[in-house]
Amino acid sequence: MSARYTDRDDARNPMETNGADVSREKVEVLVVGGGQAGLAMSEHLSAGAVPHLILERERIAERWRSGRWDSLVANGPAWHDRFPTLEFAALDPDGFASKEQVADYFEAYAEKIEAPIRCGVEVASVRRNEARPGFQVETSAGPIDADYVVAATGPFQVPQIPPIAPDDPGLTQLHSSAYRNPAQLPDGAVLVVGAGSSGVQIAEELLAAGRAVYLSVGPHDRPPRSYRGRDFVWWLGVLGHWDAEAPPEGKEHVTIAVSGRDGGRTVDFRELDRRGMRLAGLTASFEGGVVRFAPDLGENIAAGDASYLSLLDEADAYVAGTGIDLPEEPEARRLGPIPASVADPLAELDLAAAGVTSIVWATGFRTDYKWLQVDAFDAAGNPRHRRGVSTEPGVYFLGLPWLSRRGSSFIWGVWHDARYLADQIAIQRAYRAYRPRSLTTA
Repeated sequence: MSARYTDRDDARNPMETNGADVSREKVEVLVVGGGQAGLAMSEHLSAGAVPHLILERERIAERWRSGRWDSLVANGPAWHDRFPTLEFAALDPDGFASKEQVADYFEAYAEKIEAPIRCGVEVASVRRNEARPGFQVETSAGPIDADYVVAATGPFQVPQIPPIAPDDPGLTQLHSSAYRNPAQLPDGAVLVVGAGSSGVQIAEELLAAGRAVYLSVGPHDRPPRSYRGRDFVWWLGVLGHWDAEAPPEGKEHVTIAVSGRDGGRTVDFRELDRRGMRLAGLTASFEGGVVRFAPDLGENIAAGDASYLSLLDEADAYVAGTGIDLPEEPEARRLGPIPASVADPLAELDLAAAGVTSIVWATGFRTDYKWLQVDAFDAAGNPRHRRGVSTEPGVYFLGLPWLSRRGSSFIWGVWHDARYLADQIAIQRAYRAYRPRSLTTA
């Protein structure tokens, strides 16, 4: 079956008129989401000859096309941030793919694996059948019965802006997912809240466009873009960090400040400070047009430096222990002087007096599984699962951070998680198909 990029009228929905019963389409495995997770799942299900269907409410990899800013590139090099079975076309393996190249890559991948996908179909609800196996699925194109359901919608579902955001109609506020370019914002200074990969890259783009920029920096890890001739993703691989099964205690939600911009560079807050960006600590509150920052900027910068130097130490130890021939890079340890923003910390900022007309909230996302109406969530609404196998039999999760290990939410990581889930589904199908031999009497 070849990949189908069809609208919702392609979904088979035979219905009787005049109030008669609805004839429901039947599928074995329904995969919800046509991004990297859904396509990875499809490849492994097809390899196991498991019939399945993917439903995508928009286009394939839509978030890469319309949910990112214009100049975004992937944070990892093309040789690494891809599926094992397809390389990026016409792109240097050590280069960083643009968002459009990433979206095109996934469309090409869907064609390559002949993914059975229907676009423009939204899943409204999934409920377990009563007194029989499987699930009732209601979609915008009609009802479906499924034996198994894979939630492959990923972690970036609902933009999250903290409740401290000021209620000021005269102030332009948008989440990083809605930011496109500097010209989108009104004239004036910009406060960027959040210094992970998105926040840093947006702040740097605004600074380069001539804007006065304030960047609120919270706790973060800051790896080197490369060290001793190898990208940091290579170092995390050979050092076993991608395979860590759980985040270190206290770092469950720590962001990574890394950039593929301009061919890939190490994020350097000292350099941003030197170029005129004003750094501040974690955003604590807004009141009367004044934003107050926590007094933790120096602590956050120091912790980021410590994570950076720790990786260099591990890399040097690996080189010494293996005898691998990689050039020394002593200059990588020269961090430079304490940023002026740390020496003279900004405790508060009067937005009007500083000419701040916009706030960009680079504050992450939350999941939204209200459509998945099964017993698979804890009291806080988080999925209950082990390596993606839900506590609700027949339901599986894919594409979430730390699903099985640190690499789970990355393109290549989700591919390996999908292989495991496809195996689990195949095992359950085999049990369900088992029929005991008839007993006969002599």
